Amino acid sequence: MIIENKNRESKGLNENKGLILLKKGQKGIFHAIFSRFGLILVLLFFQVLILFSIFRWFEEFLPHILGGTVLFTVVMVLWLLNSQINPTAKITWLIVIMLLPVFGVLLFFYTKSDIGHRALKQRMAQIVSEAKEVMAQEPEVMERFAEENKGAASLAFYMQRSGCHSVYDQTEVTYFPLGEEKFAELLKQLRAAKYFIFMEYFIIDEGVMWGQILEILAKKASEGVEVRVMYDGTCEFALLPHDYPARLKALGIQCKIFSPVTPFVSTHYNYRDHRKIAVIDGHTAFNGGVNLADEYINQKEKFGHWKDTAVMLKGEAVKSFTLMFLQMWGVDERKKEEKDYLSYSALPVENAKGYVIPYGDCPLDQDKLGERVYMDILNRSLKYVHMMTPYLILDGEMETALKFAAERGVEVVLLLPGIPDKAIPYALAKSHYLSLLESGVKIYEYTPGFVHAKTVVSDNREAVVGTINLDYRSLYHHFECATYLYQTDCISEIEADFQATLQKCREVTKETVHKEKWSVKMTGYLMKVMAPLM
Repeated sequence: MIIENKNRESKGLNENKGLILLKKGQKGIFHAIFSRFGLILVLLFFQVLILFSIFRWFEEFLPHILGGTVLFTVVMVLWLLNSQINPTAKITWLIVIMLLPVFGVLLFFYTKSDIGHRALKQRMAQIVSEAKEVMAQEPEVMERFAEENKGAASLAFYMQRSGCHSVYDQTEVTYFPLGEEKFAELLKQLRAAKYFIFMEYFIIDEGVMWGQILEILAKKASEGVEVRVMYDGTCEFALLPHDYPARLKALGIQCKIFSPVTPFVSTHYNYRDHRKIAVIDGHTAFNGGVNLADEYINQKEKFGHWKDTAVMLKGEAVKSFTLMFLQMWGVDERKKEEKDYLSYSALPVENAKGYVIPYGDCPLDQDKLGERVYMDILNRSLKYVHMMTPYLILDGEMETALKFAAERGVEVVLLLPGIPDKAIPYALAKSHYLSLLESGVKIYEYTPGFVHAKTVVSDNREAVVGTINLDYRSLYHHFECATYLYQTDCISEIEADFQATLQKCREVTKETVHKEKWSVKMTGYLMKVMAPLM
């Protein structure tokens, strides 16, 4: 792409070995301090101090109302026990309230009030309702699916009920066992775009990967292709300058930041857009764990070798990812443009086997779809369930499902990182090891580095590849997405990749758990109490 020198300087563009870089030294401690983000940090800090001071002010009255506090605590405990909160979260809140009666109760009601998100909840409910009008399930496809497997069809019925996630056949699925392979194919598909490109990613960071993608996006935008990019607000805080959307706009690219970081204390920081979606012309879509940063394709080493996975869809099922992107893009708008983009014809796919269900999970509704899909696969499995996940921070229900599957003779194998990216989640994962091992769950750690893949494969017949980790963040607090696969051609490839990765792992045993560093054990024990709030 040719850019005049004067324009390059005015727009902050640099060309380096075919890359477009829009950022000019925005990282580092000085940027964090001397920027609007430094101001945000300061304002947040002062608000926390003010809130804590208010709580302390209430504590001054405790000596005068000690008897009332005991009664108040008992009432709150009874109320919590009879509430619909997740049982593991109940234990956390019970401990907090019993130790800090006034402060704990105020913190609980502040957290559960979801200040500022009632409108968002209503908007998301409206979006899901409208989706049912533009994308209905084809009855014939569901009937054929039910004839093949009634149990899987029941799961599909639940997914359709909870978020308008349809079952599709005639969809070709390609599995990528590494981020590098997904990246190479993504570049190829982006270059072939003729009408529109939609990209929604949790992380975008400048480097080789994003530089090459951005160059193609800028070129396509100049050719008249509609290009939209959306990323989570945590990128704005940690990786990209706050005016990055304006910089992309100068290249003809529409850009939005989902839930930007603001200088106000709020529960909205729970609701991050953790999804990874790319849609090209309505006929090709990508999904999986791979973000747009160099560590995901091993161009930069952070925690040893980075193991990640993704899938590419071609065919009718792509429409669901098109719809998911437009739903998130339109959260702050009132445009109804879904029909326009869903009218683009999918490429004809011949002899594609099996069924595909792209689905998303929203933290603002009552359906914990991501967790329930995993649990349903565990409960219906007959021979094996093999799972790769970077984090293992389980609630009681998920842990019970894993253990029960193993106890009834199913081979349940968890493949986790050998080199962690975060100390506390790593310690929390290990706090579950002994209980799982005692029930027969097998656990392995990836010796070469970090596993970021989120895949499940079971009985050579069904699998999930997506963004959903086995932790509270993904299962309760984030916007997520994944692809459910049944009897597609790539199922055997997913299992073969799992077995190949397993050869590079060390097995976790009761002996290795007992020999773990005391500091790791203690961290896991202490933080487990607060795990649901993390």
